[in-house]
Order: sequence, then C-alpha cells, then structure tokens
Amino acid sequence: MTTAIVPTRVQDYPEWFQQVIKHADMAENSPVRGCMIIKPWGYSIWENIQRFLDRRIKETGHQNAYFPLFIPLSYLQKEAAHVEGFAKECAVITHHRLEMKDGQLVPAGELEEPLIVRPTSETIIGEAFSRWIESYRDLPLLINQWANVVRWEMRPRIFLRTTEFLWQEGHTAHATAQEAIEETKKMLEVYKDFIENVMAIPVIAGEKSPGERFPGAMDTYTLEAMMQDYKALQTCTSHYLGQNFAKGSEIRFTNKTGGLEYVYTTSWGITTRLIGAMIMCHGDDDGLRLPPRIASAHIVIIPVVPKPGLEASVFAYAESIAEKLRQKLFYGEPLSILIDKRDKRGGEKNWEWIKKGVPLRIEVGPRDMEAKTMLITRRDGPHKEKITCNIDQAGEESLKLLESIQKNYYQQAVAYRDAHIKKDLKSFEEFKNFFIEKEGFVLAKWCGDPSTEKLLDDLKVSIRCLPLEQTGTAGFCILTGKPATLDAIFAKSY
Repeated sequence: MTTAIVPTRVQDYPEWFQQVIKHADMAENSPVRGCMIIKPWGYSIWENIQRFLDRRIKETGHQNAYFPLFIPLSYLQKEAAHVEGFAKECAVITHHRLEMKDGQLVPAGELEEPLIVRPTSETIIGEAFSRWIESYRDLPLLINQWANVVRWEMRPRIFLRTTEFLWQEGHTAHATAQEAIEETKKMLEVYKDFIENVMAIPVIAGEKSPGERFPGAMDTYTLEAMMQDYKALQTCTSHYLGQNFAKGSEIRFTNKTGGLEYVYTTSWGITTRLIGAMIMCHGDDDGLRLPPRIASAHIVIIPVVPKPGLEASVFAYAESIAEKLRQKLFYGEPLSILIDKRDKRGGEKNWEWIKKGVPLRIEVGPRDMEAKTMLITRRDGPHKEKITCNIDQAGEESLKLLESIQKNYYQQAVAYRDAHIKKDLKSFEEFKNFFIEKEGFVLAKWCGDPSTEKLLDDLKVSIRCLPLEQTGTAGFCILTGKPATLDAIFAKSY
C-alpha cells in the first residue's frame, strides 16, 4: 500500500519521524548545528501549548517573570551537585566583542568572569529570591517564566534533543518542606491533566530513581509516555529541591517567632519536546495526526472548482460555512478554520492537509452549493470515507466529530502502551533477553539500591520512574533477585 511518508514507521522509525516533520512543514535544521527553525505550522502548536498551560499555571497562583539568559559562572559553582550534572552541556561566553585581525573577525575583550548561557535557571533565580524574600509574609513566592535554554547536544534531533529549545520553568519558594512537596506534586498533576486531556498522550506518573534525578534535587517526579517505537519519552519533570539551592543562594526568611530559616524550593517544566512526543505518539504512515484540542487548525475547507468561472461562488460558499463554524466553541475556544483557496488540484491539497494532520477536512463544490451540503473527512479514518452533512448541521456535526477524534487518539495510545508493557519477567536473564530481542516497557520489582542502576547501562535501559500508584505487593528485584516491594518502569528512552 502506498503511504505519504517513506520510510514507514516499521521500516525506519527515526527517519519516519524526520520525514513527518518535513512533510508537515513544522521545522527544519538551522545553519547552527544542533538548533532548529520552528516554522509556523509547528510554532502554532507551541503557542497552543503556551496558551493552555499559561492559563493553568496562573490559575494556581503563579506569576510570570523573565530572568537573564546569561548566568555568572560563580553562581553555578555555589551548588556543586547541580553544576556537575550540567557541566558537560554548558555553553560558555568568554569574550564581549569582536575585532578585525588580518581580515578576520576574532574574539576580543575577555570577560573577567565567564558567563554560562542558561541551561536552567535555579541559580540565577535563587539570587533574585535571596533579595526578594525577607520574612514569612513574602512566602510562598510562586514564579514562572517562558524562555529558551541552551544545552550542548552531541546527537541533535528536531523536537527531541536540540542545543537550543523553548520551555517553561516554574520556580517557587516555601516556608515548609510539606508546602514545597505539595507544590511539586500539584504541578505534576497540572501537567498530567494537560498532556492527557489536551494532547491525548497517556502518561505514567512516577518518581525518578536516584540515578535519574535532577542534579541537586531531593526528589524528581516525571510523566513517562510510550512512543510507537516502544521507547519512553519524559514529557515533563517537577522537582522538590529541599533547601539545597536555598543554602547555595542564601535564600532565608524570618519566621513567625523571629528566627532565621532557609526556604524550601521547587522547580518544574515542559519543553518543545512535547511536540516531538505528540508526533511520535499519534502520527501514522501518512504523516502528522493532531489531537483537535491542540491542533494548529481544527478544520480545513477545500473548495472544489471543476471549471473556470465558478471560483467566486464556491469560495463564497466556503466562507459562509467557515463563518458558521467559527461561531461554535470547542472546549470554550472558537473553532479554528482554514480555507485553502490555492490554485492547486483538490487531490494535491487533500494530501497536504492529511500530512499536516488537520483533524477534519471539508470539501465543497457546485453540487454541494445546490444541495446546501458539504463533505467531511476525518483524519483518523480512511481518506476516501466522506460524511455528507447538511450546512445547517455543520457546526454540531463538526463538534461531535472533533470530540470523537480527540477520544480516539487517546484511547488508541492507551491500548498501544498497555499492550507493550511486560509484567511477568522472572529473572535478570529474562529481562536482558526481552530488551535484546524486542522493545517495550517492563513493569517489575526493584530493591531500591542505587548501585544496581549501573547494571542497566550495557542494555541502554534505565528506570524511567517508580509509579506513584504502587501495588505494595512483595516480590523479588528483577536486577538482583533480592526481596523487593517497589514497582518500577524500565525502558529504553529518548
């Protein structure tokens, strides 16, 4: 069977992923190695992510701010574990100007102290918090920023691992450990609600093992999703930092009895990697499939003009349908409608929008005008299977179909994930054979000994998380055979 994307997922999954991005015109590699240019169709998805999450973040009491892109080296040195974790990924600025020498521009004006291009902002925000917080009355302090970060990437891949990427990072300070822990878990739930209900990506909520924990954190929580090549993708993280960063940045407050204490801090974030997760979770061999709630456009209307002279009337009919549809609200948002008036063949237009993943395509022509009807095609169904709809029912029918597609994508992803979670392995030998012979998630017991995580290195497998929903049953560690009660998800990952 001919597919729009070559190779298919089965033939070459990594190349399929790149081709989906290319054919959907979402992004491309930039002249700077490891960086990407996000094109309008891809960036509009990021804008939707921002819009949905920004509203939720503000509803939980946080305020947006912006902090410098450049961080003095000395700030990172205040927190040893943190800087060690990011040291190999840091981009360093050592000069502040260029000079012409022998016909070439060369760096000049060496800085007294090198600057680090932001890999994450705990240290620079910590310095600000140390000035902003004086007493318990200043707490909790709840701050968020939308920004870009740089982490030097040796094996870049668009929307998965790039040297520069976009993200949101929240940073909060609290008077007690309990408040900070509650904040960490609350934001994980905010992410879970968004990723599952808006992006239709099913996730497993859990705590990271010591080997996978954020550098300098006390606890890291994550939402892990399965992609269609059975690998795990970390969709977000939420960190309880304890007083580690507070001590490094001297963030202290006067408590109600007049004593001086260090605050407890958190940080949490999502990145443009969520777009990569969406592509790999929902895409098929014909391209992108956009869940309606996050789609760049809900519906594209394709006017069909069989002969010259009919353009004006058919276009006007398409506009009248678009106007009716834009009056309808989908989850409180007006329907986003595109009309493709380009001078191209209908079949060519159809395939372009199929590859771009628009949930619904509507075709209208002279016959539809006469009958006051239109033809609707779902992106998640056969491409030639069309639904005839009366124009008066266009709005309600479209809303019903969009809701059906949203649920279908989520249910398909859940079924796929659950079918590829192995739960009955008895020994480390069986465990190794599973990851050598095939792929997937393994749910098994783990003894909790951090040193055992090194046993996974040769398999390129890691503990993705310790699910928050633990069975509590006793068993034996899949790595050592020792008695264990902890449930763990093991997988290869991005």
